[in-house]
Amino acid sequence: MNESLISLIGIYFLGYFKFIAGPILVPAAGFGVGTTIFITVSSMMSSVFIFTLIGKKFKKKLLLRFRKKKPVFTSRNRKIVTVWKKYGEIGIAFLTPLILTPIGGTLILVSFGSKKRRIYFHMFWSALFWATIFSFSIDKLLQIPILNSLLG
Repeated sequence: MNESLISLIGIYFLGYFKFIAGPILVPAAGFGVGTTIFITVSSMMSSVFIFTLIGKKFKKKLLLRFRKKKPVFTSRNRKIVTVWKKYGEIGIAFLTPLILTPIGGTLILVSFGSKKRRIYFHMFWSALFWATIFSFSIDKLLQIPILNSLLG
């Protein structure tokens, strides 16, 4: 296999867990904006599809394995519920690439009982929006001569 294809596959799998991996690592591997957006969106959506399908089962297993006497209403949980009450699925999907991970955002939407079709739709537009913003921003930053000389 080609080295560039192997690096793209590795970046694709990293994107399952952290959205920003795609927009940072794909240009570092020498690919353009289009490839960056495609790899970033496809890796996030693959993660969303997998964890939407196994989300409830995964959450139960995870809770059984790691459940300790933790308080239910932590400050993090309160913030998530506040975002959910104010903005709903759209707010969680919008914040997923920025604050949450693709897995975290998907599990939150699944746990609040969102329909799979709506999860896929909202996560897709969010991934496409943020991948485009990040990809073009990083591309423009790499065109600055001093930054390009430091990195290249």
